[in-house]
Amino acid sequence: MGHMTSLPDSNATTERPPLWRRPFAIVRENMRVYLIINLATYGLAIIGFLIGLAFPALTAAKGEALVEDGTVELVSWLVNIPPLFALVILGVNVFRLSLLTIVLPSLIVPFAGLAFFGYWAFQIGITLVPTSSQGWVALIPHSLTFVIEVQAYILVALGAYRLGTSWLFPRRIGAQSRRRGYVLGLKQIGLLALPALVLLIVGAVWEAYSLRYFVHPLIQMLL
Repeated sequence: MGHMTSLPDSNATTERPPLWRRPFAIVRENMRVYLIINLATYGLAIIGFLIGLAFPALTAAKGEALVEDGTVELVSWLVNIPPLFALVILGVNVFRLSLLTIVLPSLIVPFAGLAFFGYWAFQIGITLVPTSSQGWVALIPHSLTFVIEVQAYILVALGAYRLGTSWLFPRRIGAQSRRRGYVLGLKQIGLLALPALVLLIVGAVWEAYSLRYFVHPLIQMLL
């Protein structure tokens, strides 16, 4: 009977971690890729920022495009209504950037969303270059917005990577077919979307309220 006490508890070995822990487990299992995506994303954004500094005409052209498409006018109106502004920011970040830029292309072509995300990071670096002293002050609180929101996109991008690898190489994750690997990859995107959504909510609230209440006092204090 003594040897039977050393058998593992089958319930303990098969018990799944709680839902909120599973995204962090995916990140830990793919830490190298996660760090590479971080390095590539912030690196491309910094390169874009430096190019924007070196060629102010690029930044000016992007600013003019935002005026022409009505973005500047919309932001000027929404900034005085922080709750609505935060909701609009969240909608744009979830649907246009996370879903349309990263997830949807990856559902069609493996890893395609990573390429689109890299291009976005480069372009946003150019867009972030301030064109006035007030803009440099506004960049102080907006830098935190950038870090928070980009971390959310990086989690989604990691999900796109996991989808691509499980789709193309299903046996690496124990799947018997590419269809099964695709389904398991979708599940990993869904899990990583949970903390990404939390970060996007935090980023949207911070962006809306910092633009409304922090930027002007900072300008008055520093300029």
